[in-house]
Amino acid sequence: MGIGGLRHAGGDGAPTEVSAAPVASDDETPSPSVLGAEATAPETPGPDDDAEQSADSAVDEPRGSRLDTWWAHVLRTRRRQRLWYWGGPIAVTLLAAVLRLWDLATPHSLVFDETFYVKDAYTLLNNGYESTWPEGADASFNSGDTDVFTGEGSFVVHPPLGKWIIALGLAAFGADNAVGWRIGTVVVGVLAVFLLTVIARRLFSSTIVAVIVGFLFAVDGHAIVMSRVALLDGILMFFALLGFGAILLDRSWHEKRLGAWLSERRQRAAAGLVAEPSWGPALWWRPWLLAAGLAFGLAASVKWSGLYFLAAFGLYVVVVDALARRRAGVPFWASAAVLKQGPVSFLLLVPIALATFITSWTGWFVTAGGFYRSWASEAGNAWTGAMAWVPESVQSFWHYQLAAYNYHVGLSTPHPYQANPLTWLFMTRPTSMYYEGSTLGESGCQFDACSAAILSVANPLIWWSATAAVFYLVYRVVRYREWQIGLILMGMVAGYLPWLMYLDRTVYQFYTIAFEPYMLLALGVVISLVLGTRDDVWWRRQRGVSLVSIFLIFVVLVSAFFYPIWTGQRVPFWFWNLHMWLPGWV
Repeated sequence: MGIGGLRHAGGDGAPTEVSAAPVASDDETPSPSVLGAEATAPETPGPDDDAEQSADSAVDEPRGSRLDTWWAHVLRTRRRQRLWYWGGPIAVTLLAAVLRLWDLATPHSLVFDETFYVKDAYTLLNNGYESTWPEGADASFNSGDTDVFTGEGSFVVHPPLGKWIIALGLAAFGADNAVGWRIGTVVVGVLAVFLLTVIARRLFSSTIVAVIVGFLFAVDGHAIVMSRVALLDGILMFFALLGFGAILLDRSWHEKRLGAWLSERRQRAAAGLVAEPSWGPALWWRPWLLAAGLAFGLAASVKWSGLYFLAAFGLYVVVVDALARRRAGVPFWASAAVLKQGPVSFLLLVPIALATFITSWTGWFVTAGGFYRSWASEAGNAWTGAMAWVPESVQSFWHYQLAAYNYHVGLSTPHPYQANPLTWLFMTRPTSMYYEGSTLGESGCQFDACSAAILSVANPLIWWSATAAVFYLVYRVVRYREWQIGLILMGMVAGYLPWLMYLDRTVYQFYTIAFEPYMLLALGVVISLVLGTRDDVWWRRQRGVSLVSIFLIFVVLVSAFFYPIWTGQRVPFWFWNLHMWLPGWV
């Protein structure tokens, strides 16, 4: 079965006689089972659909639904199509902004790991490197007495970029304002919604499916919480998603230029000027691959786990290049992709990522107070022999990175909200970022007992549906080998699978924000299948639209129900308790 979603000619509703606004598609000619091409050609059925399609064609039944007819009328002009093309993504982005900005200053206290990252960001802003704080610094910081940090370097295990982004908010609003603490992550979280929406449109070639995916990201609680607290993982997610989008664009860029090179070479071979191509070219100019390397380097400059995305999509590029050469008829397609194009792709991806990572430490290099900054100058530490020529600053930096790595792999300090990665997809232990209980008359409580909580639990309907969709995509990629499915699952591979190597390490459910976009893209695939196309018989199309509409209505109701628990609002204890659906949520 091909995958679609309101995708007849002008699939978001534009009638066939009106040219639709240019909708990006990854290939000029879609594959038979392409995900959601808003193309004029009908989708090609899969092997399980032959009998059903035959039965449909035997009876002259109406196609599409009244909603399709109305939507086609709404988008009957080119101007309206363009308005919808950009207006849909912008609308869900604005919704995301409202949900993330509302009452952002509550609570006016550092929550969870904000105690590290906000204070680190403030010392970066003032000293150029992360510095230590005296005992009781959180209480001072919360009260507005922020300049109590020292000049001594602090041992931090995450690169500086994410903290610099938080620091921009501190510079704009002041460190005594909780909005300043969190506005940097809000901006990144809102931009991520827009980015995911346009990526989804590129994958599905359907604005309506893309807007649904973006809407789910906008209203999901885990995404809302991770945008409203000053932690690093939402920033990591954004840059990794940016790299994912660049890889998506590179795919068509590479395939088109490979085809053009082979066509020209074969014409010359037919004229007897050159030999038939047996390996194909080494394509050096791949700007989207350079952009991917930059984006993954930025992700790694927020948290080391960004390197997983670089490694995973580096391998993905080699495999995709090999398959492109095979489809193009290159005899030695595998060896050409690995031995000829592979080294070129490595040089396009890795050096720029490494340079980006090192550049993010500029503050540490240009100052003298950073942790381990003078390690190599201390007696007995400097390298000797063949490596003695390496500058002491580089030696100290290398030592610092080794120390940080050893910390990461050895971290096993028990924490009440740690969650085994095997449970992440089932969301059995979400992270409580903040909780404050109160009684009648205390802190504005108007009930016998009140609770104010920030629980990083996703909208259960979205999360568990997306988990089921991921498992379905594993089956589907084996059955139909659709490249879009493979690309989405590669995001899951990069964001999730590496954590299965650290089952004994202290890790948390909120790390899942790094791969939540790919779970939502997986859910978008299923939604696209359920929606069907305007070419479907009326009862099937109407059933699909109805099911998706009902699902979205319940999503909105569940998000409205959980929103107070995501945003630290003071509510009756019994109301808070109604949200504790599983024992591990308490």
